[in-house]
Amino acid sequence: MSTKNSTPDKGFKLSVATLAIMNVAAVVSLRGLAAESVYGLSSAFYYLFAAVCFLIPTAMVAAELAAMFRDKQGGVFRWVGEAMGQRAGFLAIWLQWLESTIWYPTVLTFGAVSIAFIGMSPQADMNLASNKIYTLVVVLAIYWIATFVALKGLKWVGKISKIGAMVGTILPAGLLILLGIIYLISGGHIEMNLNQSFFPDLTNINNLVLASGIFLFYAGMEMMGVHVMDINNPAKNYPKAVFIGSLITVLIFILGTFSLGVIIPSNQVNLTQSLLIGFDKYFSFLHISWVSPLIAVALAFGVLAGVLTWVAGPSKGLLTVGQAGYLPKFFQRTNKNGVQSNILLIQGGIVTLLSLLFVVMPSVQSFYQILSQLTILLYLIMYLLMFASAIKLRYIMPKAERPFAIGKNGNLGMWIVAGVGFVASLLAFVLSIIPPDQISVGSSTVWYLVLAFGTIISIVIPLVIYARRKPAWRDPKVNFKPFHWQQTEANK
Repeated sequence: MSTKNSTPDKGFKLSVATLAIMNVAAVVSLRGLAAESVYGLSSAFYYLFAAVCFLIPTAMVAAELAAMFRDKQGGVFRWVGEAMGQRAGFLAIWLQWLESTIWYPTVLTFGAVSIAFIGMSPQADMNLASNKIYTLVVVLAIYWIATFVALKGLKWVGKISKIGAMVGTILPAGLLILLGIIYLISGGHIEMNLNQSFFPDLTNINNLVLASGIFLFYAGMEMMGVHVMDINNPAKNYPKAVFIGSLITVLIFILGTFSLGVIIPSNQVNLTQSLLIGFDKYFSFLHISWVSPLIAVALAFGVLAGVLTWVAGPSKGLLTVGQAGYLPKFFQRTNKNGVQSNILLIQGGIVTLLSLLFVVMPSVQSFYQILSQLTILLYLIMYLLMFASAIKLRYIMPKAERPFAIGKNGNLGMWIVAGVGFVASLLAFVLSIIPPDQISVGSSTVWYLVLAFGTIISIVIPLVIYARRKPAWRDPKVNFKPFHWQQTEANK
């Protein structure tokens, strides 16, 4: 979710293969595989549906917008602001930052579970992973360690993130799929119902709620749009890289989900533990249980690396917009390393408060699910703004240079691609409000209240900040280029 725009590089250019792999690295995460494994064979339908209706539209639209405003900073703030005004642009980048803040406790819950499975007793590990106090302590410990590392600057973040992405995500994903293949070849008992239809029962809305989480799996692809000008012949090669990257991503998700479904019965799936339990079962089958703690350590390290990347990313974008005059001076303060220290500390405070929901939710799993749903809601609002803005810009800026454009002639291509993304995002938004049948979330009243108030407050706060903005908030050292409509008004 980077908010920096790329500029054309006359020297080094990314290859199609490199950009495709970068797309994979930006999106793939293993923590959500368990949520979709309960759907068995039909999970493949959901992955493919979300890829066609959300992943590819997001990448294509972001590429056009990033290329169009390649010499202007602001990211999603710029894209939405040019089409719908500063207020909507500020709301978009605020939600982008806030959803990542709410996302931290969910991904760190997965990290806490991974650490719990470092022991050699599966039953004891599962009991520890289900302990709310243990999870709360570990979530806060990992997050604040990541924050203090981020305050050291991007050099530290880059080193840890680079290693963590390979050790904590890519290698475990490949190993999980390989273990599934070996298990099947060796005649292992298949727990997945192979008689199940590829097409799911779409008449039961509750069954679709967990599936809507796939949209969050694919979220973040828009940040790769900034590289559209870093590839030769972007009109031809960027779509090629997107489709290759999307295909690899979908295959990893489908095969990884099947690998869990093959060895764990759907009625025993636990959102936070099943990935580790799946590895335990595979290693036990192969009589190499001693490997389980190593995988747990690798996954936990991957979580730390992922959090580090996101801690340093969206908050940096918010700092840039804040310095342009949209946030009070307090939010603009940086430390000696140039890191947005006050934003990170406020972010940490929010994460700490959200983590205390462990106390009122009936289980670690229910806490994980409700925060995941709130994250999806906020992120989808941003995507709705982005898709709508892309269409509107075709009409209010028809003569703007578009080095990469969706469709060769006219606006039909944009209407189809962005329109599909908009409708799919809206559908996922509605589904994300409904409590899932498969997971015990306790009181449905608490569920709806958390989602309703969480969403409303998340929208109201940036609107209030925007309404109360002052000229003194603008940092005179920051040259934030005006929107096209501001230039038009100035020329009148």
